[in-house]
Amino acid sequence: MTAEKRFVGFEERSVSLRGRPQGVLRYLAGGSGEPILLVHGLGGSALNWVSVAPQLGRCGRVLVPDLPGHGGSTPASSPATLEPFADALAALVEQEGAGAVPVVGHSLGGLVAVRLAVRRPELVAGILLCAAAGISSTRRRARYALEVLGAVRPGRLLARHRGQIARSARLRALTFAWWGASDPAALAPEAVDGFLAGWERHTDTRGAARAMVVDDVRGDLARLSCPSLVLWGGRDHQIGVEDAFDYARSLGAPLRVIPDCGHLLIGERPDAVLDAIQALLDGIRQLDELPLEAEALR
Repeated sequence: MTAEKRFVGFEERSVSLRGRPQGVLRYLAGGSGEPILLVHGLGGSALNWVSVAPQLGRCGRVLVPDLPGHGGSTPASSPATLEPFADALAALVEQEGAGAVPVVGHSLGGLVAVRLAVRRPELVAGILLCAAAGISSTRRRARYALEVLGAVRPGRLLARHRGQIARSARLRALTFAWWGASDPAALAPEAVDGFLAGWERHTDTRGAARAMVVDDVRGDLARLSCPSLVLWGGRDHQIGVEDAFDYARSLGAPLRVIPDCGHLLIGERPDAVLDAIQALLDGIRQLDELPLEAEALR
């Protein structure tokens, strides 16, 4: 079964972006109740969340965008920073009338979530950072690697054969070994399809990559006051677990490290991701109840 078919009960929506007549952010929306926003990584799409979003949609409202230049969303206009990406997410949240929402970001999506929380704190109830970019991704070596990948775009070739790769444990291992998953052969076929679909559909990852490596968010982390949680794969070779400790220290946030798990934890260990999301939601609810408890003591 493909990633698209797994999103049962979700509908495709879009929001026009201010200041850009042709600018559109595409997103998937499903479920009902309290909303949550899921943000994918560089070169990905909403379909990256196929192992997480449908399960969340059974008990709440789930909003899953394609970042600018990814999937069905138009590129940002020469982004020098990630502010246009954060502003696009703000437009989505405002269109949905969702108020302050929990934001779960993977890789680049985690960095965009932080930028959104800094720029529009009234729209963010809490953040879960899953192997977030923003620390080691600012180093020179990372810049060179991202430039090469952006120019060569090897993912487009692989994406054309995503059905075959999804069905073959050997091809999954060849495609995702070391950089993506600790045990790529164990990735569910629909998760593989969801990751590879993003590589085929993106229109401007180089702009996002350049913005990612120059947008150093470390100095802004102390400004965040919303509940936060950091989740990382213990064998993440793309963004090392050292970054997880840096994020957790700077945010004063709990850190969960998933043993024997790589960078693509949202597909490799969706159970751990769902458990961390529940922990974040519990923390947000407890914070919301504090004023009521204080009032009751008066």
